[in-house]
Order: sequence, then structure tokens, then C-alpha cells
Amino acid sequence: MSTYNAPMADMLFVLNELAGLEAISQLPGCEDATSDTVTAVLDEASKFSGQVLAPLNVPGDFAGCSWDDGAVSTPDGFADAYRQFVEGGWNGLNFPVEFGGQGLPKLVASPVLEMVMSANLGFSLCPLLTGGAIEALLLRGTREQKETYLHKMVEGTWTGTMNLTEPQAGSDLGLIRSKAVPEGDHYRIYGQKIFITHGEHDMAENIVHLVLARTPDAPDGVKGISLFVVPKFLVNADGSLGARNDVRCVSIEHKLGIHSSPTAVLAYGDADGAIGFLVGEENRGLEYMFIMMNEARYAVGLQGVAVSERAYQLARSYAQERIQSKDLLDPRGKSVAIIQHPDVRCMLMTMRALTEANRAVAYVVGAAIDRAHLDPDDAARQQARAFVDYMIPIHKGWATEASIDVANLGIQIHGGMGFIEETGAAQHLRDARILTIYEGTTGIQANDLVGRKTAREGGATARAVLDMMRKTVSEIDATGPDLAVIRTALAEGIDEYQACVDWIVETYGDDIRAVHGGAVPFLKLAGIVCGGWQLARSADIASRRIKDGSGDRGFLEAKIVTARFYAEHLMTQVAGLRKTVQAGAAAVMALSPDQF
Repeated sequence: MSTYNAPMADMLFVLNELAGLEAISQLPGCEDATSDTVTAVLDEASKFSGQVLAPLNVPGDFAGCSWDDGAVSTPDGFADAYRQFVEGGWNGLNFPVEFGGQGLPKLVASPVLEMVMSANLGFSLCPLLTGGAIEALLLRGTREQKETYLHKMVEGTWTGTMNLTEPQAGSDLGLIRSKAVPEGDHYRIYGQKIFITHGEHDMAENIVHLVLARTPDAPDGVKGISLFVVPKFLVNADGSLGARNDVRCVSIEHKLGIHSSPTAVLAYGDADGAIGFLVGEENRGLEYMFIMMNEARYAVGLQGVAVSERAYQLARSYAQERIQSKDLLDPRGKSVAIIQHPDVRCMLMTMRALTEANRAVAYVVGAAIDRAHLDPDDAARQQARAFVDYMIPIHKGWATEASIDVANLGIQIHGGMGFIEETGAAQHLRDARILTIYEGTTGIQANDLVGRKTAREGGATARAVLDMMRKTVSEIDATGPDLAVIRTALAEGIDEYQACVDWIVETYGDDIRAVHGGAVPFLKLAGIVCGGWQLARSADIASRRIKDGSGDRGFLEAKIVTARFYAEHLMTQVAGLRKTVQAGAAAVMALSPDQF
């Protein structure tokens, strides 16, 4: 029930063959990311995730976190596991050496983070948010703020949070009311923040909150939001911890899933006002927070991959062991394991194909993030940045939606036992359900994709991505039947995708509601085609490896079969989604509110 084995073969295949690890290792500062080093890092991460974190996953879910007069306790074993996580240097894997990190590329950190998430999703949320806070301070913090906070945060001794929303605000951050009153070299922060992941816990010495608030003369709406560093404990000049700041956890949420991750309600300034320090310039807080947001959205997409992998592993094991019913080819024989039945096999293949497709997309985007930051050629950096910005909502939206489908199929494979908590299958669905909501719902991701990322730039980046896909089609060696099917499905999917992009660009200015009415179907279409693109690449590479006699033949054959299954069972949805995008909006807004 608590077993997790990292899919090392697939991870390394995607890193090396699809994401281009060798090319990433040539970027300035990435020279240590050699194939041997990366394999060794992943091997150690696999051991830590499987042996330390995975055994805590189910007990942590059952026990949950507890709140007592402002103090929050995580489940037994979590604090010790976090100590081992910090001591192993895992928190600083891809952060600058200057602040105690190891300076490895995002591409290398991605599979490590996926392992941690698969092994124990609740645990993984703490370093995930710390990473986002680190990125914000690296890019917009003062030198003094960096020296004060980053060494400990990169190490993991101090953790970080994002404090965005409030009870009345939800996703509309223009409605936030928290205020920041200037006082000398700092501000006094007053207000309440909700849904703060690991906003209070017992695993670290200090918690560094990044908080959105308004200064007294700030304009209304999102243009009047500033960003502040508000530590749980103030930091003395010598770096030691000082007095407790005026921020308190007034409660933690009782949630559907991720029970081992405390989601806090934080009150700022109930006494004298919490001391906070401005990050960057006043009234640019939302801009700065989106630095954290994009990092977090990428990571939440990885969470979708991670939950899918864990659900698939559990369902596969159960299907191999559960004896039930006769083989269709031997109706008078003994009952067989349910993995012999076509319906169960179809569900397992769907789980497998969705997981591998989304992993491939995630790592390819991770490599592009590295190029966007580090490529010495300015044009190449800009091209990579455009690709990342376009792909983030697709990756986040589609990977998390797929994780719900995969976890749901995992329960179905277990049958009635899947509805029983003790098997562990239900936890995956409960945990996955938040992922499509975290860091912007699927609808928000889809609106971003059709609006800012497609219509407003005339579809330029979308068409560039489609050109990359067409290049893949032209390079596929389709002499065999499997590759021919895969190539045809990808080519047809690209045409449907192109038709949607053209329609969105043409329609947006005249009928914006029609475009947004089909935004989520378009995101799903984009996700399916992007996943099919990467699986087509993997199948073509696997076929070539088989022909030249290199690699594990069984593994490579499975890559081809998985890509063909995806082509025949998932890419076939694209044509229907295009019709929904282009023609389905009329009924979306047809009823008046009082007709519902």
C-alpha cells in the first residue's frame, strides 16, 4: 500500500532523449549535470523517496495535522523526514551555489521533485512553496534581504509561503484588503490570509511569508498591491532568530485530501502589527508574486504527474495480483488475474499513457526554463521564454486534470476495494482533486491560454509550437505500422489544433465570450496534442534504438506500444474537442442566471 518505486528508466529516457540533458549540461553553470552525475542524483533521490517518504504517506493521511492555540503539529515522522531532506541537500538542488545550493538545472530538479511528490504529496508541498519564495527573492529582493533569508531558505532550515488570497477575494486579488503601514525602514502588516500551505508547522526553525498587502495611498485594484517579506520570527543583525512577529495561525482547514499538509488561516497584526519589509517597489506586488506563481504552476503540474504515477503503480500491482473471472480465451479454465481482462488492460494503458505523456511534457518544459535563464544567446533565451510562458498553463492545466482521471481509473481497477480507504487508492483521488484548483483553476489557466497566450499575440507562439510539432511529423520514420498510426494521428491532431488557434485569433475581438466559453476544451485539446507530440518523439527514438540494437528492447517496445495506444485512444478526442471549441459556446451563455 505504501510502496513507491521511482520509474527511473522512463525518467532517464525522457531526460536524455526528449528533454536534451546533454545540451542543457552545456549551458553556463550547468557543467556538473553530466549523465553520470544526474543518474547518481536520481538514484539517491529514489532511495530517499521510496524508503523515507513513501512509508509516511498513508499514516500521514490518516493522522493529519493538528492545531493547538496557534501551534501546528505535522504527523509523526514528518519532522524527522524533513530533517533528513534538509541534511541530504535536496532542498537546494537547483538553487545558486552563492546561497548554498547545488546549482543544478531545473531539468535535473524536476524528476527529483516528482519522486518526492509521488512518495508523499503532503510532505512535498512544503519545499514546493519554499522554492517559489526563493525565486521571488532571488529576482526582486534587495541584497540585504537575500543575505538575510536565502541561505537558510535554500538550505531548508527556514521554509517559505505565498500569502495571496483572503476570505472575500478568492482568485480576484484586486479585492484584497490587507494593509501595510510604513514605519521607518519597515511596514506594519494587518489583515487575514487564507489557504496558506504550510503557513504554520513544526518542521523548520522559521517560516518566511511573502505577503500581498496595500499601502495607505495605493490605488484600487491589482495596481495597488505590494509584496512584503514577513518572517514568523524576526531576524537579528547576526542572522540569529529574534522576537516572534505578530503573525498567528488562527486555524487550519479540514480538507478532502492532502491531510498531512497544513493549510493555515493566518492573522497579521492582531497586536501591534506584523513587521514586514517591502520587496521591490510599491504597487508591483502582483507582478512579483507571479514569479512565484509561475514556478508554483510548473511544480503543481509535476504534482499531477506524480500522483498519476503513484496511482498507476498501485493499480498495476493490484491488477497483477487480484484473481477474478475467467480468461476470455479459456472460459472453462481457472480464474485469472484481472490484468488479463481487456477492460482492465485498457484502463491501465490509459493511466500509463497519460502519465508518460505528461511527464515528457513536464521535463521538456523544464529544459526550456533552463534555456530561458541560461542560454548565452539572447534570441535563444527569448524563444525559450516564449515557449515556457505558452506551455505553463497547458502543462499545469492538463497534467492536473489528467491526474484526476488517472486516480479515478485506479479506484475503478480496484473495484469495491478502491472505495475502501485502507487500500490507498482513494487517497490518490482525494489528493489529486486540489491540483486543478491550486495556483489558478483549470479555467484560469485556460483563460490565460486563449487570451494572453494566444489571441493577444496573434497566435505567434502557438504557431511556432505547431511548427515544432510538424517538424517532428516530418522526421518520424513511419515504415512500420505502429509509427505510421502514430504519425498520422499526430498530423491530424496538429491540424485540429491549428484550426482552433486560427479561430481564437479571428474571433477574440468580436466575440470574447465565445472564445472563453471553449477555453477549457481548448486547453484539453492542447494538452492531448502536446502529449501526443512527445510520445510520438519517444516512439520514433525507441524504434531507431531497436533498429541499431541499443537499449533495453522490452522497454523500447513498450514505449512504441504506449504511444500507439495514446494515438488511437486519446488523440481521437481532439476532433470532437475542436468542434466544442468552435461551435459549443452558444449554449454556454444561453440561459439567464435565473434559469439555472
